[in-house]
Amino acid sequence: MTEGTTTEAPARQVRVVEGELVAPSASQGLLEVFRRRYLLKLLVERELASRYEGSALGFIWSYLNPLSQFFIYWFIMGKIMGAHGNIPNYPIHVFAGLIVTHFFTETFGAGTRSIVRNKALMTKMALPREMFPVSAMLVSLVHVGPQLVIMVIVCLFTGWHPDAMTAVGLGFAVALAMALGTALALLFSVANVFFRDFGSFVGIVTNYVRWGVPMVYSYEMVHKALPTWLENVYLADPIAMAVLFMQRAFWVTTGDDGTTAIAVMPDHMVLRGSLTLALSLIVLVIGQLVFSRFEKRIPERL
Repeated sequence: MTEGTTTEAPARQVRVVEGELVAPSASQGLLEVFRRRYLLKLLVERELASRYEGSALGFIWSYLNPLSQFFIYWFIMGKIMGAHGNIPNYPIHVFAGLIVTHFFTETFGAGTRSIVRNKALMTKMALPREMFPVSAMLVSLVHVGPQLVIMVIVCLFTGWHPDAMTAVGLGFAVALAMALGTALALLFSVANVFFRDFGSFVGIVTNYVRWGVPMVYSYEMVHKALPTWLENVYLADPIAMAVLFMQRAFWVTTGDDGTTAIAVMPDHMVLRGSLTLALSLIVLVIGQLVFSRFEKRIPERL
């Protein structure tokens, strides 16, 4: 090398790929939520821990709360208003409906508030925002377990005769409440970010749910009171069908001699259940599309 000369390093080739920049939290909706199952599990555990934090009884409250509601309905409607005499095994009839309605209303209510409640977490972590309504649904699903334990124990003492429709009915009941609850949680959680009135509106809807399903009254009363076309409208409600499936799984198959099976139930239940489940899934897709449409505006509104 001679004085005054310099050597240049060979130029590095940089490959530039054209494409749109994607935020770390960008997702494919609900598919991305379940792809990040570890984060979803942490959110569910966090919510369960915070719910029972500082409580002496802890998870036992998940048994006591539904039991208290059950005794209120059983005493007021069964003993005072006389529904017990018109509906065989009335306590099981009520509790079967209560499991479904409680699962749905808790998913709907907690899911609607989930994004606003977790606004601090949303600013710290890059994760799909759908994860918050979905975690609210899973927390509600966890509490279905203790209620089913109570149901099975009570049924065993009242001559329970499970059959093939027991598993089918339970599956349809949970799937219907899960699909519709998650769908409405997605829709209302993003709406609640822009207008807090939607959180109050949920309370009105949940009040209707308790009386819009055959829980404190029997489906036989609906069948006798409504014309056929209006009865079909009534049965188009996925939560009403979910309650009927839960009653088919437990209430219909109870009794000292198994004669509760003669109870009036809708015809073609599996077909009706499939149609209402398809309807719930369509609402879920709509909820996902609406959520995706407005989720980019969530941070600025929070």
